[in-house]
Amino acid sequence: MRYAVISDVHANLEALETVLQDIKKRKIKDTLFLGDTVGYGPNPNECIELLKDSCKIMLAGNHDWAVIGLTDIDYFNEYARAAVEWTWSVIKKQGVEFLKTLPIIKVLKRDNMLLVHSTPKEPEEWHYLLTLGDAESNFHSFEQKMCFLGHSHSPSMIERLPSGEMVTYKEDVMLGKVERYIINVGSVGQPRDGDPRACYAIADDEKVELIRIKYNFWETQKKMHDAGLPLPLIERLERGV
Repeated sequence: MRYAVISDVHANLEALETVLQDIKKRKIKDTLFLGDTVGYGPNPNECIELLKDSCKIMLAGNHDWAVIGLTDIDYFNEYARAAVEWTWSVIKKQGVEFLKTLPIIKVLKRDNMLLVHSTPKEPEEWHYLLTLGDAESNFHSFEQKMCFLGHSHSPSMIERLPSGEMVTYKEDVMLGKVERYIINVGSVGQPRDGDPRACYAIADDEKVELIRIKYNFWETQKKMHDAGLPLPLIERLERGV
C-alpha cells in the first residue's frame, strides 16, 4: 500500500497542480481524493478534469453536493453561498454530471481502509470531527483499521489504542498492528490551520505522513478577484485560516 490522499481542493488550480507535481516527483502511483473539488475557488472546470485524470478514487464533498443541488445552500455562510452561486454560473454541464456520479464514502477492503469526506458517522450530514470526543464517537462508526477524511481543512492524526486511550500526532504516525487511526489530511486548496501551504497525506504500510507544499496563492487570489468572488475568501488564502 502506498497512496497520496488529498482533499478539499475547492477549485484552487494552482494548489492542485503543485500538489500533484509533488506526488509525481515522489513516484506515488495512486492518488485518493476525499471530496470538495469545487466551491470557493476560481477554476472548478479545470480542477474537475485534472482530478479525473489523476485520481484512482474520487469522493464528493458538501460543496460538490451543493453545486449539483443535493445540499441546500442555506447550510452555508454568505461567502460560501456566493461562491456556490458563482460556480453555478461557470461550471460545465459535463462537470455537473460527473460530480453526480461520485460517492461520499468508500471502503478499500484490501487495505482495511475507509475513505469519507466528513465523518464515518452520518457522512451525509456533513458533521465535523474536531475534538477527541468527536473521534471517540466516530471510531465506533467504522470497523476498518484506518479512516481518512477531510472537510474541516485542519490536518490531524488520531491513534486509538486497544485500551481506548487516544494519542494525537502532528507530522507523521507509525502504524501499529492493533491500533486504529483517524487521519484528517487537511486541505489542498483552502488550509485553515494557520498555515497557508497546501496539505495532503502519504500513507503506506508502515506510516502516514502529512506533507505541506508552498504554492502560488497570489495567482489564485488574482483570479478570484477578477471573478468577483468574496474578498474574505480571497484574503484567507494567504493566512491559512
